[in-house]
Amino acid sequence: MIALLKRDLALSVRAGGGFGLALAFFLIVVTLTPFAVGPNSATLSTIAAGILWLGALLSCLLSLDRILALDYEDGALELLATAPIPMEGVATIKALAHWLTTGLPLTLAAPAFGVLLNLPPEGFLWLTISLAIGTPALSVVGTFGAALTVGLKRGGLLLSLIVLPLYVPTLIFGAEVARRGAEGMAFETPLALLAGITLATVALLPFASAAAIRINLR
Repeated sequence: MIALLKRDLALSVRAGGGFGLALAFFLIVVTLTPFAVGPNSATLSTIAAGILWLGALLSCLLSLDRILALDYEDGALELLATAPIPMEGVATIKALAHWLTTGLPLTLAAPAFGVLLNLPPEGFLWLTISLAIGTPALSVVGTFGAALTVGLKRGGLLLSLIVLPLYVPTLIFGAEVARRGAEGMAFETPLALLAGITLATVALLPFASAAAIRINLR
């Protein structure tokens, strides 16, 4: 399992479309926002948490189609299906590798990008915490979407259409945690719901991803 994780991390870096592209897209979203809504500091401060969460979510979408596509193209996915490693474990490792190369860098970069949107100082901690808790769910759900569309030609658009509705609850509660933390309001309820969504996806979706991979390999 560790060897598979190291391999996926190496492939994510070498194949492109990893954390560098995700961070660049995240920066573009944050940079263009003041041009769209105006440079008013109060307005930017109000919407900063939501924009940062939306930017992180969209940045995660960029590399979802590569989670399984490379292994499918070179036949490695078929070998993994016949290996003694459970396919559920393979799906979990794929999601973990995606989070380490995409979700974690976005989480660490978000506070720095928050300065560009005049995010209140009180919100930096809770923005980081909400992303750290919520982005694993984005990777697990993305892996499920990649499993459903693996092997399809031009499946990137279909993957986005499948995954985006499933991302909405994580986006709502993650942005709400960051917003309430920035405004000094009670955030326990959205934080608990965000953690619950992440735990549920991590516990259940690897089995669904494994089933989808098996079906697509038949």
